[in-house]
Amino acid sequence: MFGSLGSKKDQLNVLVLRDADAIGAALRQALAEASEEERPGLERAAALIEQAAAAHDDDLRARWVRGRLAAAGYEGTPDSVAGIKALRQAEPGLSLLAATQLAKAAASARD
Repeated sequence: MFGSLGSKKDQLNVLVLRDADAIGAALRQALAEASEEERPGLERAAALIEQAAAAHDDDLRARWVRGRLAAAGYEGTPDSVAGIKALRQAEPGLSLLAATQLAKAAASARD
């Protein structure tokens, strides 16, 4: 989901990748060919994809940080020293600055 775009290790250059457009197109094609029995489920899936596509990049970054921390077994606040340490251990390529910025953003993000 994330990758470095810069050459300096202390820069926060995070790329958010989205594939909702491609998924949405495939789902629209499936809806066009769907039987009446399949339509309700596919329409619900289309609504969920539209909702996901509308998510702000900050929310996606926060979700990613929380997911990485949860996978590492960390349950505290993301922007604490322990949270930032856990994030850097989970993602060794993150600089201290990048991890701190991502953790602070995750702590203040909308849920």
